[in-house]
Amino acid sequence: MNRLAQSAVLFLLGATLLHAGATDLYLRYVKAGLQPLLLASGAVLVATALATAWYERGRPRGTGHAEAAHPEPRIAWLLLLPLLALILVAPPALGSYSATRTGTALQEPPAYAALPPTGTLRLSVVDYATRAAYDHGRTLTGRRIEITGFLALDADGTPYLARMALNCCAADAQPVKIGLTGRIPPVLQPDTWLRVTGAYTPRQTRDPVNAGPIPWFEATAVTPTTPPRDPYDESWNT
Repeated sequence: MNRLAQSAVLFLLGATLLHAGATDLYLRYVKAGLQPLLLASGAVLVATALATAWYERGRPRGTGHAEAAHPEPRIAWLLLLPLLALILVAPPALGSYSATRTGTALQEPPAYAALPPTGTLRLSVVDYATRAAYDHGRTLTGRRIEITGFLALDADGTPYLARMALNCCAADAQPVKIGLTGRIPPVLQPDTWLRVTGAYTPRQTRDPVNAGPIPWFEATAVTPTTPPRDPYDESWNT
């Protein structure tokens, strides 16, 4: 590709990064904290593309034998396909397929944040799972708890409430799972986002993939809900 074509591709790449960073699209790929770096990278690429195009347009054109004998391969334009795919087809966030085929990433935290003394506890999947698995439900017993996540079903049809947790980007996302028992509607589909209300139960099992701990939750009410703005859980990065 000649310099003008290269600058056009560079401009499109930078514009795509700016578009993703200025909308919620970037949350499908990286954690929220990387948004400023994504926007800065896009701005640098756009500026570089414009500077390259400006320089190339002002440069005298040569008609030497080398330029005539070595035309740019048209296949190089296939580099645009990933950009068009990123713009036109936003991939879904990782869900039940990945959760049931990947071992739980549950880790014991160094400390637990204080919980409100009264009222319903609205916990993330990760927060409930760590307290139930490693703190043995000490701060959960006797409390009404509400958790939101997506539904995953294993090969035996066992329901889990799950959330994909990530350190940096979707490529390293791993699930945290909570087994569900109690009043579970029988017709729910995998990847349905649910708001589950219920109570702590001391029951635990082992993840069949990596033998990690999977705590359970006694559901008293299950309500389908809309997916959150950020589908990934980043609580252990805060």
